[in-house]
Amino acid sequence: MEPAWRQAGRGRGRGRGRGKTSADQVPGTKGASQAGRSDVRPANGRGCSLSTAAITRSRSQPDASNELSSLKRFEEIRKANQAAVHRFADEDTSSEEEGGDDFENQRGKIVASTFTSYSDHIGEESSRELERTKQYLNDAFQSGAQTCLICIASVKRNQAVWSCFRCYCIFHMPCIQKWAKDSIFLVSSVLDDDFGKKDHPWPCPKCRHQYEQSQTPTRYYCYCRKVEDPPQDPWLVPHSCGQVCDKEFKPLCGHKCLLLCHPGPCPPCPKMVSITCYCEKAKALSRRCSAKGWSCQRPCGRLLSCGQHKCEHLCHAGNCPECPRVSWQRCLCGRKTAEQLCASPQWQCEEVCRKTLPCGHHTCELVCHRGACGNCPRSGFRVCPCGKSKSALPCTEDVPTCGDTCDRQLDCGLHRCSMRCHRAPCEICRQEVEKQCRCGKHVKTLSCHKEYLCETKCAKLRDCQRHQCKKKCCSGNCPPCDQSCGRSLGCRNHKCPSACHRGTCYPCPETVEVKCNCSATVIIVPCGRERTTKPPRCKEQCKKPSTCHHPSREKHRCHFGPCPPCKQSCQNAQTTCAHLCPEPCHDEVLVKQENPCQPTGPWERRSEPAFILTTIPCPSCMVPIPTACLGKHEISPLPCHAARPFSCKRLCGRHLSCGNHTCAIECHAVTTADGGDEQKAGKECQMCEEACSHPRPPGCIHPCTQPCHEDTCAPCSQMIRTKCYCKMATLYVECTKMTTADAKTKICLNSCKNQCPKQLLCGHRCKATCHPGNCPEGCNQKVKMKCPCKRLKKEILCMVVTEEQVLVECDDVCQEMKQKASEMKEAEEKAAFEKEKLKQQVELEAFEKRLKGRRKKNKRRDAVETKETAWQKYRKYLMIPICGIVLAMLAFYLLQLN
Repeated sequence: MEPAWRQAGRGRGRGRGRGKTSADQVPGTKGASQAGRSDVRPANGRGCSLSTAAITRSRSQPDASNELSSLKRFEEIRKANQAAVHRFADEDTSSEEEGGDDFENQRGKIVASTFTSYSDHIGEESSRELERTKQYLNDAFQSGAQTCLICIASVKRNQAVWSCFRCYCIFHMPCIQKWAKDSIFLVSSVLDDDFGKKDHPWPCPKCRHQYEQSQTPTRYYCYCRKVEDPPQDPWLVPHSCGQVCDKEFKPLCGHKCLLLCHPGPCPPCPKMVSITCYCEKAKALSRRCSAKGWSCQRPCGRLLSCGQHKCEHLCHAGNCPECPRVSWQRCLCGRKTAEQLCASPQWQCEEVCRKTLPCGHHTCELVCHRGACGNCPRSGFRVCPCGKSKSALPCTEDVPTCGDTCDRQLDCGLHRCSMRCHRAPCEICRQEVEKQCRCGKHVKTLSCHKEYLCETKCAKLRDCQRHQCKKKCCSGNCPPCDQSCGRSLGCRNHKCPSACHRGTCYPCPETVEVKCNCSATVIIVPCGRERTTKPPRCKEQCKKPSTCHHPSREKHRCHFGPCPPCKQSCQNAQTTCAHLCPEPCHDEVLVKQENPCQPTGPWERRSEPAFILTTIPCPSCMVPIPTACLGKHEISPLPCHAARPFSCKRLCGRHLSCGNHTCAIECHAVTTADGGDEQKAGKECQMCEEACSHPRPPGCIHPCTQPCHEDTCAPCSQMIRTKCYCKMATLYVECTKMTTADAKTKICLNSCKNQCPKQLLCGHRCKATCHPGNCPEGCNQKVKMKCPCKRLKKEILCMVVTEEQVLVECDDVCQEMKQKASEMKEAEEKAAFEKEKLKQQVELEAFEKRLKGRRKKNKRRDAVETKETAWQKYRKYLMIPICGIVLAMLAFYLLQLN
């Protein structure tokens, strides 16, 4: 006994809501409140649903735990049912495929066993007739391939059938019996005296082959008609007895069919016979009886019908053709000669004979002929035109009329000609008679030669018993119905093309090919069965063009509907690299597309998302590429799409140009130098900012001014400020010169190269250059010593003068010159005094003259203008830069001291 909720799902139409899950399944919601009006349908697809009573009962229970347990149990059962349905569908699909393959194998074994005896004689050879027989056997196994054309239904293995002897079409036994009975009844008429006694034939529904009434099938036989009611055997062809056919081959050759009892025509005779060629000149060869005629390919040589030439064709079957040669032949009368085929030497020209007849008065009027012309047609006894009198007159005279009444029957067949014997044809009958119309309904008086037809239309049915005759003044023998039948045949595709007839129409003669999707496998079924016939299973490969970028699809069998998704590797070149995409083809991928339209209110349902076939781009290339870091510290396999120089987070470590330190920047790209040394720092590396750590040369107190470097330090270019020996000049000497110089060079470097400013004891300046220590003794300077009058001069070394007190005395000349000089001096002083006195006198006179000639004027105060000097004018502006320069020099000096 099943629970109430499962019993409520029974019945017709309960599973309409399958596949839907709504709020109706949850009690206490709005959907649950509507459970009283409609059944709650679960989504298991099994027709199981919660009944209204069960829902109501579950709602009425106050205990919430019971409700939850019921719902939990319901969900478990629903999931179990869904799993069972999926499992059953998978098993059904797999079993169907396996069953189809098993059926194909079984059918192949049965067909092979049917042809065993035949194959022993013919081997592996085949022919069109043999393939036709195999097709009949395959159709016997194919579902829906054999169809009764009368009832348009499939012929099953367990049904009694009858096969036509000519077209080999198979019909149900009751159908063909009813067909034969109806055909005989329609041909015969109930009003005939011999109704039911005359043997009327009946036709085959397909090929119209006529069968006698005695040949109407009454028993169910196998194909070879040896066994009545053949038993069903799954290992034999349906409706077959399994024995050897033993039918006579057609055309008759004396042999019998070696196949097992089979449908359709017998294949060609496989027996071997010894037979010569068509011209019978070659030796006899062993040939198949069905193809025993053969040609030796030699000239035939048989005498042709002309009796002159021989056949030049190669050995051939049948009679030799007409002689193809042309010769000059005379016509029958012998007047003309023309080229004619040797096979037809007799011919007629178109000229009249014109030979004189034996009478000597007339000529032959026959066209070209052979032999004598014969007697004159006007010779012998001749009759008058009416045929009542005879006379024997010469051929040159015409037979006269007899003068009696003509009395020849007129064309009407009722009256005779009343004119005298005459040569012309008789006139039409003009007697007035009462004539009855052809249908016998009306009578009218009119000339005998006229036919009387009334306007009444015949109301009788024609032989089709469907349409009226409607012929005007019908004699009662209505013509056959000339309209087309036009009734729909049993196939429901065509209409009957025959003339309108009684009874059932013939079956549709058309056949329809039921093809697989690629049209390579075809089964021919009667028209009308194509709707219910399952397409054949095709073993060919699917030929649909590829819809993706691959040139061809994966090999799979022909099928209907869309091809399965392409599972080949994409192999498209990546856009960012030269690798091929290894992923499965993604040209046609179902992508969920949400509907962007939002519902306007809660009463509108949101539209379901659509799934569209679209092409998605290839994923990023994941081929591992050995990639070195920026600083070439390590090589790591990276995905191709990310294969680019990366930082390994280590310190660079390359030797800087100083040769003492390494680059401390995180791994970075470095431009390799021309030498290719990978340990040498590039231009991207940091510059060494450390101070030089090399020891300074002895005596140098200055640090190296260059940044950290590898080789020896450059010579110290710092300038040492020092006082020269004379303490008068400040010298600036490079440190390296000072530290590397010897004692002599140091004395030279500390000297200002100027003359020593010190004074000797003699009062002269030291003539030596700036030197350390005391000045040398002994002044070597020459001193000019003069006499008291300054005329005589003499140069004497200073040290001699100071040591020996040497003096120069005046001579006589000096005394004379002193005297002359004093005289001249006195004269010059006197002349200058006179000149000055004269000048003052002139100026005095001029002043007095000026005062006398002028009027007195107001006195003006003479303003004495004193002009400022440049220093007074611009000293304010010059003092500021001068002070700045002094302060700068003072600061520089203090820095140098430090």
